[in-house]
Parts: sequence; structure tokens; C-alpha cells
Amino acid sequence: MTMTSDSSHQVHDYSSSGPTAVSARSEATLALGRKLTRELSLDESVDTLGRWMAHYVAELIGEAEKANAEERSAKMQACSDAILKLWEHRHLLPNGKRPFEQLEPILRTLETLDPNDDTPRYFRLARASADEADKIGEESEAKFWLKLIDGLDYSARILIRYCLTQAAQTALDKSLEWVALAEAAGATDGVELPLIRIVGDESDLLKPSDPDEKARKQLEDRIDRLDGFTKLSTAFASELRQQIQQVQGAKGGS
Repeated sequence: MTMTSDSSHQVHDYSSSGPTAVSARSEATLALGRKLTRELSLDESVDTLGRWMAHYVAELIGEAEKANAEERSAKMQACSDAILKLWEHRHLLPNGKRPFEQLEPILRTLETLDPNDDTPRYFRLARASADEADKIGEESEAKFWLKLIDGLDYSARILIRYCLTQAAQTALDKSLEWVALAEAAGATDGVELPLIRIVGDESDLLKPSDPDEKARKQLEDRIDRLDGFTKLSTAFASELRQQIQQVQGAKGGS
């Protein structure tokens, strides 16, 4: 990975911002750079590229911090570009050094499981036809069952998302620290930042506390949907048991 600049990554022009904005954003970017260099230059690391990147960015940070007023803007620009370029390529960092490495399998799964996304995961065409029938007032048993599938789909997302949130707990605090640093530095590219926020929000929602009105309604809606899911599952399991009993009874009478 080269550290040369190109137009694909975020560049902050420190010369055109107000002094307060420059100070806040530049310090945030330096904080992100310092954490990256610490992670890449751990004593037990034997990765040559990782150590070189850590040394290079640390050197630029030192130059920016020591620069006089005349040179500081240019030094900070060069330092910021390098830090943000390194952050942009965080997925290519060595094993054990990627900021969200522990969450990567969870994030790949979570990306498709947002309960706020109404896009159905299964039988999309058939369910779209049911939606069209609903618009023109058609009633059918098939439409009833297709709408029931929508509810089951949502409930399944809630349950899977809960499991993923529990699985992410051990790595969540460290990941949220990375997210906070990146957001403060304006490095908000990439899908994992909002997904980690989703996991964090989900974790907060499930913590024992006094929820506000919005959170309470969200929890009540989930409870209602999960209760419906449980009732349908129980009814289906009961029907299957009856089928087994009928088969066993037929065999016993033969």
C-alpha cells in the first residue's frame, strides 16, 4: 500500500477553515493517527509494513506538532492526508491490526439484517404481488399468508440481530472508540461505522434502564411481533405433533 494522495480519499483543507474548526478537526485527526500508530507499532508486531506505516505517520505527526506558525498549515495538511489515507486502507492492514477485525464477520451478517429496512429477504416477487393486490383491495388467503411472512421476516431479523449484538459485546467498546475518533476526524467513509453504531444503539436499547418514549414504543412493537412469532411457532409445532401422533396411531392400528 502506498501512502501517496489521490482524489478518492477525504482531504481536509486546513487553510480555508476557521481557526476553531482547524484546531478541533486537526486535533481529532492527530488523535486518530496516534491510535493507528500505537496499534501498528506494538512491540510483539513482526510485520515490517505495519511498522513502517506506523513510523511514517508518527514522523508526520511529530513534524506537524513541532512546526512553527508559518509551516504548520502545510505540515498539518500532509499529516492529515497520510492519516486519512491510512484509515481509508484500514481493511488492508495486517491481521491483528485492523480496527474492526473482531467485528468483521458480525458486520458482514448485520449489513443484511437491519429491521428498519423493509426490503423482504425471501420470495420478493411473490410478496411484491401481494402488495399490489393490497393496493387495489383484493383479498385472498394467499395474500394473508404472504403478509404473515413479512411479519415473520421482521421477527427473525430482530432475533438474529439480538444474537449478533450479544456476540459483538466483547469487541464493541473498542470498536466504538475507533468510530468516535474517525467521526471526530471527519473520516466517515465505509459501511462499518454506521453498522457499529447500530450495534451500539441496539446494545443500549437492551440495557436495563428507563427508556424514553421512542425507545419504549420500539420495544413494545418488538414484543408484539415476537409474541405473534411465538404463537405461530407454537401452533405449527402443535400441528406437526398431531401429524406424528396420527402416523403413529395408524401404524399401531395396522
